Amino acid sequence: MPDKNPIITVVGSTHMDFVVVADHIPRTGETVMGSSFKMTPGGKGANQAVAAALLGAKSYLVSCLGEDHIGDLLLENARKKGVSTDYVVRDPATYTGVALIIIDKEGRNVIAVAPGADHMLATEDIDRASEVMAKSDVILLQLEIPLEIVSYVIRKASQFKKVKTILNPAPARVLPGDVLKNVYVLTPNEVEAELLSGLSVANVNDAERAGKRIIKKGVTSVVITLGEKGSFVVTQKESKLVPAIKVKPVDTTGAGDAFNAGLAFALAEGKEIEEAARFANFVAALKITKLGAQEGLPSRAEVEDFIAKIERS
Repeated sequence: MPDKNPIITVVGSTHMDFVVVADHIPRTGETVMGSSFKMTPGGKGANQAVAAALLGAKSYLVSCLGEDHIGDLLLENARKKGVSTDYVVRDPATYTGVALIIIDKEGRNVIAVAPGADHMLATEDIDRASEVMAKSDVILLQLEIPLEIVSYVIRKASQFKKVKTILNPAPARVLPGDVLKNVYVLTPNEVEAELLSGLSVANVNDAERAGKRIIKKGVTSVVITLGEKGSFVVTQKESKLVPAIKVKPVDTTGAGDAFNAGLAFALAEGKEIEEAARFANFVAALKITKLGAQEGLPSRAEVEDFIAKIERS
């Protein structure tokens, strides 16, 4: 066990999730009656920052909120969860981002996001966070903020020695080569891997081929998340499936964020990529047994207990 808490800086989105649980996800033009409603903090950036804090990291969030009531609630929540919000800025000219989510009885979901302030994060906000970024073990990003900001962060991070950059390329979009060449780990799901590789990803063999093609674009490592199959690790030297942990899903919202935070935490602690992916699988599996993108995120103690329980069975 390292003698200090890993430092993880997350640059990304913060928004409020409006969640309806229904019997099934509606088709086009269909109205369904929900069984419950919850307003819960979300946004990939905030989710990953909270997950990292709960795992025991010194977690810093670089993000943008509107100067509104929802923004106030989200800022307070992040602080209560142990995230440093010193680098969260407020923009009075726009609204705090929101997501509308429908979850069915199998735990599957559909999501629509109105980004608002998520898209107002600027290069000067990144520059203001340079000091903490430079001392971080891992900088973690996603694509719910402008691509030019993601690219700027990655270029800046490449100047810092010993800082690993993880890019979770979600939502799926085409990425220029200058973004990818300085990424230490890229973590696409099947859809994102298809877009980035130009290859269909329908099974594990497809994932290996897609990962190898993405590696040729300059990424050091690729970890493709495959849902119930697990995660597939591809590096210059190896390709290997890291099997998923079987659980009964309650809510898959935020599972990818839990995985990415778990991966970042494990790498920051010095674990090799395959071992880090295994730890991340446990974090994601435990998350989907609970409702809520952030409320369902596990602590380090819960993850350790879960790992011990699985290994005993």
